Amino acid sequence: MPKKVNKKKIEQKTKDALNILTALGLPRQQLNERSALTLLSLLALEPESKWVDAGEPLMGITPMMDFFSEHYGKKYAPNTRETVRRQTVHQFLQATLIVANPDKPSRPTNSPKAVYQIEPSALKLLRSFDTPGWNKNLQKYLRKVKTLTKLYEREREMQRLPVILPDGQKIKLSPCGQNILIKKIIKDLCSLFTPGGHLIYVGDTNSKCAYYDSNKLAALGVTIKEFSKMPDVVVHHIKKNWLVLIEAVTSHGPVNPKRRQELKKLFAKSSAGLVFVTAFIDRHAMLKYLTDISWETEVWVAESPTHLIHFNGERFLGPYED
Repeated sequence: MPKKVNKKKIEQKTKDALNILTALGLPRQQLNERSALTLLSLLALEPESKWVDAGEPLMGITPMMDFFSEHYGKKYAPNTRETVRRQTVHQFLQATLIVANPDKPSRPTNSPKAVYQIEPSALKLLRSFDTPGWNKNLQKYLRKVKTLTKLYEREREMQRLPVILPDGQKIKLSPCGQNILIKKIIKDLCSLFTPGGHLIYVGDTNSKCAYYDSNKLAALGVTIKEFSKMPDVVVHHIKKNWLVLIEAVTSHGPVNPKRRQELKKLFAKSSAGLVFVTAFIDRHAMLKYLTDISWETEVWVAESPTHLIHFNGERFLGPYED
């Protein structure tokens, strides 16, 4: 239950937040109570607070939702957490209204530890709401925000990880999460264990797909319509006609029996034999998931790149027929 606050003050503060979002030009889909409460939580503004006292806490999605409930009496179901992230926070980021993980820019945005903070220029503007200088400050901010957006985009681009594919093509991965491991997979695992192989797919922590050769995969009989179930790296070992499916494990799990069946189903029409590989950054990370790894799969550890660990079965690094 929210603290005992006059209901009219709750309504007024929510209305003020909506008016601000409208003035900032947020899309119509974000002009709702959820977005208003998200903004208020990121400013640590309770119904009785003054706009001039707006704060700048580092806040994750769940704490935001707790703030909605505690101070504004609006309780969202836990399964709406993704809605807040995808339908409000994501758009706030695009508008440069907030920044992600300012305490640790390398943290992936899909990490459970991800936090957000109001952007400094936006905070300065919002502290002037309901004052005589608001309109003048708003116009000045709106002229500046395009420049800010370009600046943040340039900073994010500078932080991206450059990766050279086996054919010499260059791509860039966001500098967080499993992408550091993915870069090592392409550079070391693929060159050592799939020499001359054709890289088909590379996932990216932030954008899901950094590289995808759909024509090559289609030539092997596979058409993918949804990237959410794709492994992190897919490479065709041309000489042996193997389709090597690689999972990079940092925060998510390895190729366990359930995941192996999912991948078999996803690539069921492949004319190339399927090989399943789980990659870890070091042996300490591997030990955490050791009991989950499926039999008839391979494990590669980046700190010992010239070795593979084979989990049972009758052959080493090869597909199995059902």
